[in-house]
Amino acid sequence: MAIISNQKKGTYKVLAVATLKITLMGTLIGVFHEHDFWVGLLLFARLLAFLYQNYFKAVKKNWVLLTGMILTGFLGICVEIWGVTFQYWDYHDLTSNRQLPYWLPFAWIFAFRFIYVLESELIISLGLKKMSHKTWLAIFITAFFPAYGEIITINLGVWTYSWPFQFFGVPLYAIILLVIMHMGINFVLGLWVKKKKINDPVFVSDK
Repeated sequence: MAIISNQKKGTYKVLAVATLKITLMGTLIGVFHEHDFWVGLLLFARLLAFLYQNYFKAVKKNWVLLTGMILTGFLGICVEIWGVTFQYWDYHDLTSNRQLPYWLPFAWIFAFRFIYVLESELIISLGLKKMSHKTWLAIFITAFFPAYGEIITINLGVWTYSWPFQFFGVPLYAIILLVIMHMGINFVLGLWVKKKKINDPVFVSDK
């Protein structure tokens, strides 16, 4: 019983910290969205610090994580261009007739890192072994946390969706799109991990 109780406490702590992080980031982007260049510069500096600490300086490097961040950043911007081109959503208070804010690619890049780290921590705290359980966990995380972050930024005036079936400004279509995109990237990374026999807790099944 004590072990189970400790596992629950660990899981609640992981979820609480993740919620706090997404709340702070969403609030930062929302409050300062009219100064998107400086927000983008801040996130760019954070990315450089992350790369220096985890890849240039570190002995052990997680190439799966970095690859996922790059893929998410690239595909995320492609989706954003598609979305604003067809007016499915619209960013507000941008200068020079721009359609996309400067911070956007970095937000996508860090979104994968956030989800990946959260998946890894919950897999450990929940003791998940089967790939099917890890997959359902990834779907839950992707459906909930990015949508929660979007609720904060949307209601602080960052952008607006034109799609219907909205919940606090976030449409069901957007949540489905996010889940499909992340799970597609996870599928590609899973194939790579399997082929290269990389021991990654997110993509390796113990059973």
